[in-house]
Amino acid sequence: MSSIKGSGDLVVTQDDLGAVGHEAFVLHGRLRKAGDIAGEGSGEGGEGTTARAARELSGRNMSTGGELYTTLSVWTSQVRTVLQMCAHVSNHLDYSKKSHSADDIAVEATVRDRTGAALPVSEISKLVT
Repeated sequence: MSSIKGSGDLVVTQDDLGAVGHEAFVLHGRLRKAGDIAGEGSGEGGEGTTARAARELSGRNMSTGGELYTTLSVWTSQVRTVLQMCAHVSNHLDYSKKSHSADDIAVEATVRDRTGAALPVSEISKLVT
């Protein structure tokens, strides 16, 4: 995976970015299925078993019903936030991977010595520091 070289530079390979993006994509899919407690066991009305239980408890004047609704609402909101972040990470890393590959090609094509040969990294480093 990524590493820190002796110079203190963090090195991340394209494979690293791809692996993290893929894991975010996989997590998104699994969480979308497993985290939907609001829709779990939903009947014809689209109301899941947890929401039905909350409605039933509230209908019997039990305060637990309202609390269960609150819990369901908070859970659903948090799951949506994590899903959005997984999608953002996956999409961003895919974009970064493609973008940096193109940048690397452009830099390699433009940084040449007087003879037209590509400059070694050690020489490029001297120009930057």
